Amino acid sequence: MLLQNKTAAISGAASARGIGLATAKLFAQHGARVAILDIDEAAAKKAAAELGPEHIGLKCDVANKASCQAAADEVIKAFGHLDILINNAGVTQPVKTLDIDEASWDRIQDINCKGVLFLSQVFIPHMQARKSGSIACMSSVSAQRGGGIFGGPHYSSAKAGVLGLAKAMAREFGVDGIRVNCVTPGLIQTDITGGKLTDEMRKEILKGIPLNRLGDASDVAGIYLFLASDLSAYVTGAVIDVNGGMLIHG
Repeated sequence: MLLQNKTAAISGAASARGIGLATAKLFAQHGARVAILDIDEAAAKKAAAELGPEHIGLKCDVANKASCQAAADEVIKAFGHLDILINNAGVTQPVKTLDIDEASWDRIQDINCKGVLFLSQVFIPHMQARKSGSIACMSSVSAQRGGGIFGGPHYSSAKAGVLGLAKAMAREFGVDGIRVNCVTPGLIQTDITGGKLTDEMRKEILKGIPLNRLGDASDVAGIYLFLASDLSAYVTGAVIDVNGGMLIHG
């Protein structure tokens, strides 16, 4: 029980096959009370109810500061305090550089990167007051290798922004006992990739993955658990790859 008596808020955590919900389930198994935050309020409440009565589901549009603040207020009201924030919410779009229009750029940047800022901003003052907290942010291998399988360049840009933002927050808030880290998954089988991967594509992709399999949501959830728990008490500003060896740094 690595998270006994801990509380956690996880954004983008209502999707049935998503990393966020897999993380919420794992956190609950390890003793945490979990707030599932999602733009789909009904799905968030349903997912929380399935976890158990001590968990809550709330509507939260991470790209809207007022929505983030309202969610944070509800979380603190329900739990009394927050130990862990998982900035997991994200969207992607498979387009090429010359096809990115302004609206698409703004949407991808707002949800994937600005959303991390907004949700962190509304919870950090509470963590500062308690001199304790762990924040983990979802980036992507596409930010590191310059493009992914399903995400366009604006997605790579937004996820690279998350890396820079998380490292800067780690440096700024370490003095307050707040740790901030990033997770960079490779190709994970979720609703985002579901149905888009042909057998031929899968075969080609696996050639570049030393562990010879695609990732599952549980693979990323396990890393979030490590970063949320005291096992990583001296880890901040780190970037943890979860890609089966798709990208091995020199």
